[in-house]
Amino acid sequence: MTDSQGIKIRKSQKRGRAKHGWLDSYFSFSFADYYDPDYMGFKSLRVINEDRVAPGKGFDTHPHRDMEIISYIIDGELAHKDSMGNGSIIKAGNLQRMTAGTGVQHSEYNPSSAHTAHLLQIWILPQKKGLPPSYEELNLNENLIDGLSLIASPEGKDGALTIHQDARIFLGRFKTAQKIDYTLTPGRGAWIQMIKGEAEISGNKVSPGDGCAIERIPEFSLTAQSGSEFLLFDLI
Repeated sequence: MTDSQGIKIRKSQKRGRAKHGWLDSYFSFSFADYYDPDYMGFKSLRVINEDRVAPGKGFDTHPHRDMEIISYIIDGELAHKDSMGNGSIIKAGNLQRMTAGTGVQHSEYNPSSAHTAHLLQIWILPQKKGLPPSYEELNLNENLIDGLSLIASPEGKDGALTIHQDARIFLGRFKTAQKIDYTLTPGRGAWIQMIKGEAEISGNKVSPGDGCAIERIPEFSLTAQSGSEFLLFDLI
C-alpha cells in the first residue's frame, strides 16, 4: 500500500462513498458495496468510515462478531444500546469501544431532532476469535494534552481504552503548531486519519478526510498546524 519511500497518501476525495438519504458515508477501505483491491485495510486496521447521520436517524439493531469496533464522535451525539445491557449517549469528543467477540447486537442513533451526528467508525481485527463481548467509553474532553494522547492500547493503561490487538491509537489535538518525530518498531506500520485542520507528514500535506499509510521506515515526522486533529494508529 505504501510507495517506495514508505509513505502513501489516501486523499479524501478518492475514498469510496455511499449516500442513503439519512446516512452519508466515506470509506477509507473496501466496505459493503464499495470495493478497491488496493485498499482492503491496513495491517490489523480493517475499516475507517466517516459517517454523517441525519437528525433522528441511525443504525437499527444489527449483529457483529469477532471485531474490535471503535467510534469517535466528532460532532453531535450518538445514542448507543446493545445486547450486553449498555445504553448511553456519547457526546462530541468522546470514544466508545465494543468487543463483538462471540456475538453482540447493537443500535446507534442520532438523538438530536436538529443536528447531524458526525463520527468515525473504526474496525480492528482482534488477536483471537471468540472473546467475551465487552464495552467501554472514554471522555476525551477531560485531561487531554495539547499534542498526542494515547486513547486505546492492549493494556488499557493510563485511562486508555482496552483493545484486544497489538495496536495503539493516539488522538492528536493541537491548539498550537507542533512538530512530532515518531519512531516505528520494525514490522509495525502507522495509519494517520485526518479529522480537522492541516498537517504535513514527512513533506506530504494532508487535510481533513485524508489518510496516510506509513511502513518500512524507522521514523517519520509530522508537523501539525494550530487547530488540527487526527487519529494515529500504530499497528502490526
